[in-house]
Amino acid sequence: MTGRTVYHTATSLDGFVAAPGDDLGWLLTRDVDPQGPLGIEPFTAGVGAILMGGSTYRWLLAHRDATGEDVWPYAQPAWVLTSRPDLPRLADGITFAQGDVRPVHAAAVAAAAGRDVWVVGGGPVAAQVAEAGLLDEVVVSIAPVTLGAGAPLLPAHVELRLKEVARNREFAVARYAVVR
Repeated sequence: MTGRTVYHTATSLDGFVAAPGDDLGWLLTRDVDPQGPLGIEPFTAGVGAILMGGSTYRWLLAHRDATGEDVWPYAQPAWVLTSRPDLPRLADGITFAQGDVRPVHAAAVAAAAGRDVWVVGGGPVAAQVAEAGLLDEVVVSIAPVTLGAGAPLLPAHVELRLKEVARNREFAVARYAVVR
């Protein structure tokens, strides 16, 4: 089976993945079952590589000490798309990249070895992947909160077809296929 490229994320009801200042505090206190319907744990079990935006990576850097741990939360190889390749590397297996997303995606697909590529964070990264015709699915967990401003979910025109809807505690979760 060939892996998919999936943007699996959470959003506020008004379409923001982060509040102003890339704040995720609104999300971290929500009641969700990671093993539940369309949950993150069953999904990540099939992930072979990660694409991440620089803002998400910088958020992980800034909050790593808040837990008392200096640990990268992912076992998969990851490509961080950033214009700041001088960022500290949290773990082996992290590659900093910039420019055209296509060769970066190709490297992630090769590393995933038939498993899924997860677009972890960054609406702009998901938009680049979608605009290059490389995004297969969007799975979005919609939180019962509005933020009024922040980082948009997917700042591009992407046509989607609803495949599945579920409730996971506080969240409405929808899985979409990207229409090409």
